[in-house]
Amino acid sequence: MTSAIDRRLAEARSRIKSVPAVEAERLKAAGALFVDTRRREQRDEFGVIPGSIVIDRNVLEWRLDPTSAHRDPTAAEHTGPIVVYCQQGYSSILAVAELDSLGVPDVYDLAGGFDAWAAAGLPIVANS
Repeated sequence: MTSAIDRRLAEARSRIKSVPAVEAERLKAAGALFVDTRRREQRDEFGVIPGSIVIDRNVLEWRLDPTSAHRDPTAAEHTGPIVVYCQQGYSSILAVAELDSLGVPDVYDLAGGFDAWAAAGLPIVANS
């Protein structure tokens, strides 16, 4: 039997744009905004993708919603793709689905999350 959360993930995955790490790196090189939703402990332990901004998952919708008075200043100034990631790519799927439903344009999930980025041998720096 499939759990309710697995069904929710499958539904969300079917309607969002998700990119593998190598394609996400190309988006980054072209100016995409990378948003790290992981806990500080994960960033401290595993590092960060250079140039990412950190927005806690619990306020993500308010910080990226184009109509929100609480929008993150970096996001407000950004035009173009936004790539959202977590550690393994599960909570970011749900986050991107919610952002998409709010009308956030050109938003992507980093498939497999930070772990996939690291496994692809892409740049990582220590969290400062």
